Amino acid sequence: MACGTCHKPAAGGADTRLALNPGFDRIFGTADDITGSPGIRALDADGSPVNDPLFGHTPQVTGRATPSFLTAMFADRLFWDGRAEDEFVDPLDASTVVIATGGALENQALGPLLSSVEMAQAGRTWQDVVDKLADVTPLALASNIPADMQDALQGGSTYPQLFAAAFADGEITPARIAMAIATYERTLVPNDTPWDQFVAGDANAMTSDQIAGWDLFRTQTPCGNCHRPPLFSDNNFRNIGLRPSAEDLGEFEVTGRNNDRGDFKTPSLRNVGLRRALMHVGWITDVSDAIDFYNAGTNATGHVQFTDDQSGIPNSNLEINEINVFGDDPVRRGQLIDFLVNGLTDARVAQERFPFDRPTLANEEVAVSSPVATTIAGINSDGTPTAAVFSGAVVGATPTAETESFFASEALALNARIEVDPVDVGQQADVFCVIVRNGRYFALTADGIYQPWNGDTATLPRLKSIAMLGLVENFAIAGGIGQMRGEFEVFFGYQSGSTALRYNSEPLRFIVE
Repeated sequence: MACGTCHKPAAGGADTRLALNPGFDRIFGTADDITGSPGIRALDADGSPVNDPLFGHTPQVTGRATPSFLTAMFADRLFWDGRAEDEFVDPLDASTVVIATGGALENQALGPLLSSVEMAQAGRTWQDVVDKLADVTPLALASNIPADMQDALQGGSTYPQLFAAAFADGEITPARIAMAIATYERTLVPNDTPWDQFVAGDANAMTSDQIAGWDLFRTQTPCGNCHRPPLFSDNNFRNIGLRPSAEDLGEFEVTGRNNDRGDFKTPSLRNVGLRRALMHVGWITDVSDAIDFYNAGTNATGHVQFTDDQSGIPNSNLEINEINVFGDDPVRRGQLIDFLVNGLTDARVAQERFPFDRPTLANEEVAVSSPVATTIAGINSDGTPTAAVFSGAVVGATPTAETESFFASEALALNARIEVDPVDVGQQADVFCVIVRNGRYFALTADGIYQPWNGDTATLPRLKSIAMLGLVENFAIAGGIGQMRGEFEVFFGYQSGSTALRYNSEPLRFIVE
């Protein structure tokens, strides 16, 4: 498994693939599930597959969402919990300090290489890693290799030759592996956003709405207290109340300090509009959903904040559960979102242009995210048309050759997208989801329960509430379906005020075998 499998520029430096980890209770389909990244299936020390208690023989899933790697070079501690620290010590000799300060990126680069979830069979050693690199051909399974990488390979077709070009001799060591990866990552500075151009003097680089959103960000929200420009992060660690801290102790596991319980790293907002899974839990789907989470203490957004151990907002007298970011003002909320989603996106990153270009990896030839349906026209429950448009995807770890078929042992996630009818934008709404399995109807409740449903819209339980509809709403529909075999159809929609229930006129269809 390559680093580039989970860290793609076009995904804002994170993962295009999403899968479910059952979380603290180790049970799929409950409130503490995490949206993580597929790794590898569990292997024993001989490289033979073993039956994992949670994932069986399918790829395991990380216990936290994949963070962006694009601004990692500016932090003195990395990973969500900060365990990759500033001093880089030789993994083969604890008495040798390779980098006294500024080595967090090197420490982080080595972490996944021995992880039995992400890359490694059980008991993998550094000698195993070195031996493998000595034998394999660089990028042998990749395609669409950028020109500068092709040029580099002209000077040597083996890793020992490439290491000799970089380090004066061909010895491969863990420290050199770390420095090679980290040095590449330090070339990836996403500093050509419309905002960068605007603050450099180009008054037309951002639209009028984005400029207004930037002004609101600075003067009328507490966002910048933690997401400080120009990095749009202070690289600090805080508990914002996504889950009870006991479910994931975060930074406390590194420091042992009680006031670090449930603290996680503040991510940069640069290129946040490209990411599909936000924050360490991954089930925050986009910027609008993140605002809904922060507003949960003051607005009925459908999110819940867990205030035990929750941090305060620095340089203010405001607690996180007291935040109200334009909960009653869709215009200013939309301007703020426009700034964050578009004003902070570097086009080179989104389009994977130099220096963010990359080869196509072999594992990308078999997709792990299967779009089940797109651009489905909406319909109202009274039979009239609506301008709302619906789309969605089923995300699994190992889809079969038929892209709409999955294995019962997989952990599946269903993601939905609604382009809201313009007349509903800014309105409060309830979201609903109906799962049809082998002809039987079930409504998904806010508690994650599949409740039998008789087809009467008056008795349909809601999945969540949205305090103020944006132009587009993204959300996770369900998890744990992969444990049930059958033919599935999924309907989802929303109802705003006294309007009819609006939903997809054709279902999302897939099969679990």
